[in-house]
Amino acid sequence: MAKVVVFGTELVAELAHYYLTNDSEHEIVAFTVNQEYIKESTFCGLPVVAFEEVTTLFPPAKFKFFAPLSERKMNQIRAKIYQEAKDKGYEFISYISSKATVLTDKIGENCFILEDNTIQPFVTIGNDVVLWSGNHIGHHSVIKDHVYFTSHIVLSGRCIVEPYCFLGVNATIRDGVHLAEGTLIAMGTNFTGKKSDEWSIYKGNPAEKAKISSKDIKL
Repeated sequence: MAKVVVFGTELVAELAHYYLTNDSEHEIVAFTVNQEYIKESTFCGLPVVAFEEVTTLFPPAKFKFFAPLSERKMNQIRAKIYQEAKDKGYEFISYISSKATVLTDKIGENCFILEDNTIQPFVTIGNDVVLWSGNHIGHHSVIKDHVYFTSHIVLSGRCIVEPYCFLGVNATIRDGVHLAEGTLIAMGTNFTGKKSDEWSIYKGNPAEKAKISSKDIKL
């Protein structure tokens, strides 16, 4: 059983506390955020400590780390915290729900995979990936680092999802698609093309490319 420090004191951190407490072998011992964002000294009944001081209070040699942050700024905030914690020397856990169907062992660290996901054989999932509940990840697909799936998404077989992508609720991606870095697939979109453009937004059925960049929106 690993003793874990979790980054965050918002809703996703509260959910992480619930899942890790009720459905994992890990024990959360504290939460951490940057000093300027500390509002209370405790969260979920556990201490909140400054990220700037976390290695002194919870040294990486004895504690592991988990940063299940949201999709803000196309996953770049989560990626930043992930890298900063690695630079401090922490090893990361991943949470994979016992109620998910997982037929691959190629899943990286700092992943947050919730209930009712179906992950088929020969899938590869990178580091710092969030799969909210109820998704289908098709065979031989590759999801790279810092990606966020919401819920009820169908990613068909043999797809490649590059870093910093975001897929909205009920999106459907046909087989063999290559989603370029920073692609945002909007809620309910049916993507039938072969490849998206980097840092682009697609919406509709069939999908059409929006005029603005995914870098220019607020998630």
